[in-house]
Amino acid sequence: MTGSFWWDLLLGIAGALLLAWLVLVVALVLVRPRGGLLREALRLLPDVLRLIRRLAADETLPRGVRIRLALLLVYLALPIDLVPDFIPVLGYADDAIVVTFVLRGVVRRAGLDAVRAHWPGTDDGFGALARLTGFPTATP
Repeated sequence: MTGSFWWDLLLGIAGALLLAWLVLVVALVLVRPRGGLLREALRLLPDVLRLIRRLAADETLPRGVRIRLALLLVYLALPIDLVPDFIPVLGYADDAIVVTFVLRGVVRRAGLDAVRAHWPGTDDGFGALARLTGFPTATP
């Protein structure tokens, strides 16, 4: 392209990173909670953060689940988001979407009972969490 190996390599890496980011944004749009569930996810965020910390510290859970939860805590602590905050709707919702996506996997792997045992919030909050993770028939 440019005639220089290093410039071509740099442009190729930048293009690949941009493409990967675009694919990730599309994936976030596809897995985002529908309707009022996104508002519920944002409202539940303090309880969910305590839940994630408790689950990550529970040594009875599978190691893969605890590693995912620890990585999620690291992601949430970083000031850099997948989607910049100036992008409408998704900018502020990407954390809630990522948390929801990871929690769906945790519930499928560890079970809803393990999550219920560590839930620090109200029964209504747990019902909302169950809906977010794809288990609407779960009873608190």
